[in-house]
Amino acid sequence: MRVLVFVSILFLLPPVDTMAAEIVVSKAKRMLEYRQDGGSREFPIGLGTAPVGRKLQQGDRKTPEGAYFITHKNSRSQFYLSLGISYPNPDDAKAGLQSGLISQAQYAAIEEASKKRQLPPQNTRLGGDIFIHGRGAQSDWTWGCIALNDEDMKFLFENVRVGDSVTILE
Repeated sequence: MRVLVFVSILFLLPPVDTMAAEIVVSKAKRMLEYRQDGGSREFPIGLGTAPVGRKLQQGDRKTPEGAYFITHKNSRSQFYLSLGISYPNPDDAKAGLQSGLISQAQYAAIEEASKKRQLPPQNTRLGGDIFIHGRGAQSDWTWGCIALNDEDMKFLFENVRVGDSVTILE
């Protein structure tokens, strides 16, 4: 009887989905690594036109560094396809608060969005609208985004889900 109940419960459970993907970006190596289900693929990338160092404020043309997640997918991007990144994160906000770039209320809003895994405010002096997108990895040409060749971006767009993690390293 116990075996029958256990087997019955197994059939009621939803099917096991694949594990969430993870994206790791190495700014120094100009490489994006996509990891899922024990496998990985690497893609060349282009960065912001001032790629060295951490993004500190809007307009500095730097690519952020830290732990983020995918907030949304845009199939109608002006840069082929794009994946929104949760910049600024709480660490970025803390640095911005300490340097006087954002208010306590803006800091709290960024923290709250992070806790809820939502897109943080994009209109602060820290900047926003950081994406992984297409249109070429041949050079550092973006305003702070991570650019891939279109074929590589298509693969990412088809395989990455909202909520998947993005780690951007120096």
